[in-house]
Amino acid sequence: MILDEEPKDNYFKGRGAQFNPHNRFAKDDYAKTHPEGIDDWEEEDHKTTFIIGQSKSIVNKVASPDVGMAYSLNPYQGCEHGCTYCYARNAHEYWGFSAGLDFERKIIVKKDAPKLFRKFLERKDWDASVISLSGNTDCYQPAERQFRITRSLLEIALEYRQPIGLITKNALILRDLDILSEMARLNLCVVYVSINSLNEKLRLKMEPRTTTAKQRLKVVEELSKAGIPMGVMVAPLVPGLSDHEIPAVLKAAANAGAGAAGYTIVRLNGAIAGIFEDWLRKNFPDRFEKVWHAIQSCHGGNVNDSRFGERMRGDGHIAKLIRDSFKLHCRLNHLNERVIKLDSGLFKIPQAQFSLF
Repeated sequence: MILDEEPKDNYFKGRGAQFNPHNRFAKDDYAKTHPEGIDDWEEEDHKTTFIIGQSKSIVNKVASPDVGMAYSLNPYQGCEHGCTYCYARNAHEYWGFSAGLDFERKIIVKKDAPKLFRKFLERKDWDASVISLSGNTDCYQPAERQFRITRSLLEIALEYRQPIGLITKNALILRDLDILSEMARLNLCVVYVSINSLNEKLRLKMEPRTTTAKQRLKVVEELSKAGIPMGVMVAPLVPGLSDHEIPAVLKAAANAGAGAAGYTIVRLNGAIAGIFEDWLRKNFPDRFEKVWHAIQSCHGGNVNDSRFGERMRGDGHIAKLIRDSFKLHCRLNHLNERVIKLDSGLFKIPQAQFSLF
């Protein structure tokens, strides 16, 4: 598939969203409608800013039965990766920001996450269930290079022998190979890398500040060589844009050392629908109708979907073709032949902690 459509000049390169949709929780909104009548209007700064957040807790129980995780831990809210389809965008509205450009450039940094993580692990009723880093935004997004919160959390997990699942699309995870390999030796970690396309032109448009697919495959290779159980998430697949790449992505991932794979079909809930529609019209005007209707066909005529069990995989003819192709190429590449089960039986509160009581 040739991707040669270029967005117009008034396009924020390096950003996925191109505007800030109204926050559904905000009572007021503002817009620049008559610039000649406003003397003190300040143009928006599109640089990334970091906001230090304060949390009462850091580990969240996942109520959704179809996401494959029981608990999640998110050291950051908002994500500079700028993926246009990201379901976490809607959560940014709870913090008083927009799901659009704000999500990519106003990053909430939870510096107190390590302290709160220790406190959580020392609960009397904690059963050492697997905790996922991250269930919302990428724990290895660019902010991690500066703040190193994810690394601190992994150090604590290793200390307590707490099993961890990770998913990322950033090669920064290789920095923590020392910790992850030790955790893997104890069967305490599994890593999934998100790869929904091998097409660099599409990646630059849809996931503007992520690492390349080539680098992500290198992550799979390097971590698997170190003995870390590896999987890939071919997610989200966008019918009409990336679904045809299923065979190539799964083959490349298996060749790099992945042993497991999963997928989802894009769904555009809440503010994400307007963000993605704007992005699709600007980047692929000639195929907008085809792609938009293909997404609708997977979700009962809508682009949004909240049906547990259906929302991730979709239904209808196109969804079935995607499902059949994924299953076939998993089988051909010997993926998902072994269930990865981490060890919760090693969990212990370090002895040094008892001296505090």
